[in-house]
Amino acid sequence: MATLRDIKKRIKAVQNTQKITKAMKMVSAAKLRKVQNRMLDLRPYADKMHDVLMSLAKGADRESHPLLAFRPRKTVEVVVVTSDRGLCGAFNTNILKAAQKTIDGYTKDGFHVSISTVGKKARDYFKRRGVAARNSWIGISGNVSFTNAQEIADDVKENFMNETIDEVVVVYNAFKSMVAQTVTVAQLLPLAPIEEGKEGAAPETADFIYEPSMEAIFDRLIPRNVDIQIYRALLESSAAEEAARMSAMENATKSCSEMVGKLTLQFNKARQASITGELMDIVGGVEALKG
Repeated sequence: MATLRDIKKRIKAVQNTQKITKAMKMVSAAKLRKVQNRMLDLRPYADKMHDVLMSLAKGADRESHPLLAFRPRKTVEVVVVTSDRGLCGAFNTNILKAAQKTIDGYTKDGFHVSISTVGKKARDYFKRRGVAARNSWIGISGNVSFTNAQEIADDVKENFMNETIDEVVVVYNAFKSMVAQTVTVAQLLPLAPIEEGKEGAAPETADFIYEPSMEAIFDRLIPRNVDIQIYRALLESSAAEEAARMSAMENATKSCSEMVGKLTLQFNKARQASITGELMDIVGGVEALKG
């Protein structure tokens, strides 16, 4: 049976843990506000740019730009976006399950699957399973910049145009609310919607006047769109990560409070039993003296 000193030490340890989880929740809340503002500012731009390009591409020759080209699929690239750190609930687990399911589906259909990872959790997951990633990026989680997105996008675009890979899909957590994140598996190349739920829909085709030319517009905007959509995926993932960590730390703080309450009750019971025992010893001694 635990002594009073042992229970006291456990209470102190849990209280210290509670201070840490509470501090981590506050840090995540501050980070979430920053990345959420950036994400919400980017969303309308990314959506409109994507819709306009889909409308233009719908009426254009698919061979007019290398990133529009559909060709027989042989190799599919799966870009898996996770965090670098844990302590964020099921955030990474949900992503990795969806990524594995996607990879298994492509493999079952007879395609060769190439994997690129963003974040330590994805890199370590595939490394433990003996799966070699074609490329890997770490240190982006919690510190997303457009330069990071360009680096990833340039690598993907180069391999797609060289026909090393024939299709690119990205798996990431989309931010929905403070308590909800949605695992999204979206086709990135050839040009296709990255947002969940659009089912590849594009605005109605219209007659456009291209200035200076269709080729010049596509050369400038289509590669840029890939940069923007990857940047959006990174921001969505970062916001979802901080929201998940904030929720996880709040739950951990509540659990610590409940545990402190239970330990305090256990401590009081043990102290009362000790006092009762001492009183019984005194009463026994007095009775012995009377005898």
